[in-house]
Amino acid sequence: MSGENIISVAKQTLSIEISELKRLQDRIGIDFEKAVQIIHNGEGKLIVVGIGKSAHVANKIVATLNSTGTPSQFLHASEAIHGDLGVIQKKDIVLCISNSGSSPEIVNIVPYLKEYSSALIAMTGNFTSKLAEAADVILNAEIEVEACPNNLAPTSSTTVQMALGDALAVCLMSLKDFKDRDFVRFHPGGSLGKNLTAKVEQFLSSKKPHVSPEASVKEVIISISSSSHGITIVTEGTEIIGVITDGDLRRMLLNTTDFSEICARDIMSLNPKTIEKTALAKEAMKILKYYNIGQLIVTENAEYFGIIDLHKLLDEGIN
Repeated sequence: MSGENIISVAKQTLSIEISELKRLQDRIGIDFEKAVQIIHNGEGKLIVVGIGKSAHVANKIVATLNSTGTPSQFLHASEAIHGDLGVIQKKDIVLCISNSGSSPEIVNIVPYLKEYSSALIAMTGNFTSKLAEAADVILNAEIEVEACPNNLAPTSSTTVQMALGDALAVCLMSLKDFKDRDFVRFHPGGSLGKNLTAKVEQFLSSKKPHVSPEASVKEVIISISSSSHGITIVTEGTEIIGVITDGDLRRMLLNTTDFSEICARDIMSLNPKTIEKTALAKEAMKILKYYNIGQLIVTENAEYFGIIDLHKLLDEGIN
């Protein structure tokens, strides 16, 4: 197969799946609303059941729901009949995912899913299946064609299932008024957690270069060289009055032959960008990106506290 044909097949695959998602969008209606309300008003957790490729989808949906404030648990259909049905409590709601709704494992456990739970929601493409017949609400996951060229491998069907799961999660988030402050409770680790919770003071440089307004060019150069940031802060007492970068120095040297009488006050840039040490690190990153600068002056009660560097934030996964 040529490279051109590979690209063509990939685009055709996406085109088919996009078409199925558009069909799904058009049929979202009262049954979907009922399913969302049942889950939202439920007193127990949501048990998501699946087998085969639908089991992988179910696991992903459970992960998304748990991270967005809807307690959920995965139940594998083939294990359910051998003891795992015990995970279902009468207050729980069951969401069973099966494209055909008629696989033997699903058919075998449907009566128990119905009996042991407070409500059974089916996500299926077959409205005449045993699963659909037993369900209190049906989420229509019907497709016209799989993206697989043999119309066999679950492709379009699992994409539709995944999208329905995302739609459920987002609607439930809206009903719960689930905000970023809630999101962070479930994501304390990794770069995601850092972006939601990390404060500026956690990423300060160990160096705190500064000079007085009357400092000589030599003193300015020594101060800038003492840190790895190419910057020094001009302070007068506790007040920040300016900043000098190595770029400012170069421009001064290009335009001046005699700098013996020049001091920091003559070189500095006024109104440097600052941020309080208690601010979120992601807010510092926004400022750095917006103004296309490499460092921010960190303050404590408007007084010079330190420097935060763009590269440090990037290395720590702040974006």
